[in-house]
Amino acid sequence: MKKYGLIAILLLICSCSEVKNFDKYIFIPDKEDPNLPACTELGYNTFGAKYGNFYLLSSSNSSFGVDYHNGMLDLWLDGRQVSADNAASISLTFSFPSSPVHAYQDLASLNGTTIDLTGASCNLIMRNGYQKADTLIVSNGRLNFKQAKILRIDMADNRTILSGIFDAQFLRNGVQETISNGRFDLGITNVN
Repeated sequence: MKKYGLIAILLLICSCSEVKNFDKYIFIPDKEDPNLPACTELGYNTFGAKYGNFYLLSSSNSSFGVDYHNGMLDLWLDGRQVSADNAASISLTFSFPSSPVHAYQDLASLNGTTIDLTGASCNLIMRNGYQKADTLIVSNGRLNFKQAKILRIDMADNRTILSGIFDAQFLRNGVQETISNGRFDLGITNVN
């Protein structure tokens, strides 16, 4: 009988630690460009894109999240801009009209949605390090939520997994720039 009690306690401890694993950053390299994370839909808390000759990438220290205010939803990705010899912090924020989002479960309505970043009410905002944020003049771009699904653990909602792709062509400081091959796979809870 004691043996079964010990096994039950071990299973409980293991199951608790597994829930924490959903908050981890898991980088799986893309097969075509190993500098980018693979396009996954499992809540690996990664994002990345090609930005000119650089990469915009998440790391284990990156943050991300959503904010809803005045009919607008902001998806923000704080990562790093990486080149062969340098890494600096960078932040992207996609801002677009949305139905109300009061909890992470409301994000499931984004499933299969594509946002045209050239729309009158849409903004793409970039910040390098501690510099002033730039609202970019987007000439072509999209943000596609390939998947927005609620992850349930032990019959209870745990988070919404948002995954998809993005790209944009824009003017920044009078220069035409491009973000391509963008992808994100995020586990959104009420914390972020």
